[in-house]
Amino acid sequence: MTNRIAIILGAIIVALLVLDNIAGSGENTLFLMRKFADFVEWLAFWR
Repeated sequence: MTNRIAIILGAIIVALLVLDNIAGSGENTLFLMRKFADFVEWLAFWR
C-alpha cells in the first residue's frame, strides 16, 4: 500500500466517522466498536 492510498483511506474513515457523529449522534460507531471488541475477544479464545 502506498502512502497516497493510505492517506485516502484514512481520510475516508475520518469523514465517515464525522458524518456518523453529525447524522446519528455516533450510535453506529459505538455499535461497531462494541461488536469489534466482542470479535477480538472471540479471536483471542482461538489463539
